[in-house]
Amino acid sequence: MVDALLSNQVPRLASIDLYGGDLALKAAVRIFGAQWAQAELHRRGRQLYCPAWLDIADAANRNPPQLRQYDPHGLRVDDVVVDPAWHALLQDMTSARLHNAAWAIPRAGAQVARGAGFYLQAQLEAGSLCPVTMTFAATPLLLRESALAGWHSPLLSKRYDPRPLPGPAKHGVLIGMGMTEKQGGSDLRSNQTRAEADGDVARIYGHKWFFSVPQADAHLVLAQSNAGPSCYFMPRRYDDGGLNAISLLRLKDKLGNWSNASAEVEFDGALAYPVGEPGRGIATLLEMAARTRLDCAIASAGLMRMGLLEAMHYARHRRAFGVRLVEAPLMQVVLAELAVESEAAMWFAMRLAHAADGADEAESLLYRVLTPVAKFWICKRAEAYLGEVMEVLGGNGYCEDFRLARAYREAPVNAIWEGAGNVMCLDVLRTLRRLPGAADALLGELGTAAGLDRDYDRLLLALPDQLRSTDEAGARRLTGLLARLMQASLLLRYGGKVMSDAYCGSRLSDWRNDAVIGESPFVGHAAAVLKRAWPE
Repeated sequence: MVDALLSNQVPRLASIDLYGGDLALKAAVRIFGAQWAQAELHRRGRQLYCPAWLDIADAANRNPPQLRQYDPHGLRVDDVVVDPAWHALLQDMTSARLHNAAWAIPRAGAQVARGAGFYLQAQLEAGSLCPVTMTFAATPLLLRESALAGWHSPLLSKRYDPRPLPGPAKHGVLIGMGMTEKQGGSDLRSNQTRAEADGDVARIYGHKWFFSVPQADAHLVLAQSNAGPSCYFMPRRYDDGGLNAISLLRLKDKLGNWSNASAEVEFDGALAYPVGEPGRGIATLLEMAARTRLDCAIASAGLMRMGLLEAMHYARHRRAFGVRLVEAPLMQVVLAELAVESEAAMWFAMRLAHAADGADEAESLLYRVLTPVAKFWICKRAEAYLGEVMEVLGGNGYCEDFRLARAYREAPVNAIWEGAGNVMCLDVLRTLRRLPGAADALLGELGTAAGLDRDYDRLLLALPDQLRSTDEAGARRLTGLLARLMQASLLLRYGGKVMSDAYCGSRLSDWRNDAVIGESPFVGHAAAVLKRAWPE
């Protein structure tokens, strides 16, 4: 009797090749010049969904970090105690060079190969991506600083070293960030933390409301100097091994991102090294932010892909009302729309990773103007997307025994961190106004798909006027339009007729583009869409 009741339960999704089963991702890697990375991506794709790694990801989230402020003798240690699963995840990612590949072994397509690996990793566990993306984003800045030469070798290492040692004495290091404060949030110019010059270094006094990965080996922080807001490199330990003057007050109790620690901290003369030009700390950090924002978009696309696989797996195995769920017409439409949305997000993220290589000025301009577009659109779409995926599984999707509840909690951090939606949309307007060539680069990129779809052509024809005339109140509308046009352009060029027709028909036509998943009448060919999304 018990066995009969269990016969309609869906087996765990495990032991699949995340890369080999993703036809669109493989095409993107090839088209954007990283075909040399195919063998390693296949290896990662087979590894990440083996049962052992799924269990490790689960353990890292069920056993979140704990703050230990004092040792048994009452001495201040400000230590963050993490589960062994966290160390396993970081060891694996650093050995795969997800934190430094493009800088340690630069070559054509390096950003795309690394982006594809990051996308696959997000499908396993997203919280541990935080120190990886910050280290990746910070490394080019730090390699330019001769005063930090002792850190260069561990920054470019593929080893993970959690030992409590000064950075230059370690086999490998990870970098965190500390930007926002209690009174300011995204308004970084209102920061009150101050830097006092002490010869060639500085002493930092103040606080940070969010201090990402407090156990990292060093942090990039923003502080007010005599020249204005400036960027500083703050090591966790002095060269003699003692702790820097950084007090961890508490760890944040967050909605999601449970495996990863974030803290509130105070500085009382903490040692720090200037990075970049004095008074231009915000500009310096915007260079870093472009890379972390891209990673937010890549990770959100990865979460969407993970949700799609879980939904399709469930629908292929679960029966209701006499048929498999995947054979039910309405469920087919919902799954097909999820597949179209997921593939569009992936193409956008990988195209931006390609632009990050900066092959020429046009690519650099595209990277600058489209990164906040992708960060805004993909991260925001992921929130609603994962809620829809949970509904495919019904009550099971809402339970912590399954992976979707964790992904649903994880999604908002990508939308909020490094600038929430309004910040991204205002950045798009600022870039278009301050970099005149950005609009031309954008129109040139979108023009490559002209003539392939009537609705696309109609919106593209009207775009130049909108780029010139949009005011602050219309920034979200313009950013959303740019995102849809960019995704449509990529699917028209590379996604095949079935996928491009489904996307353009449901997102560019006169049909409401705010329709919920499954409401659009334009999907069509659902079975063909699902076959492309994940062949059985």
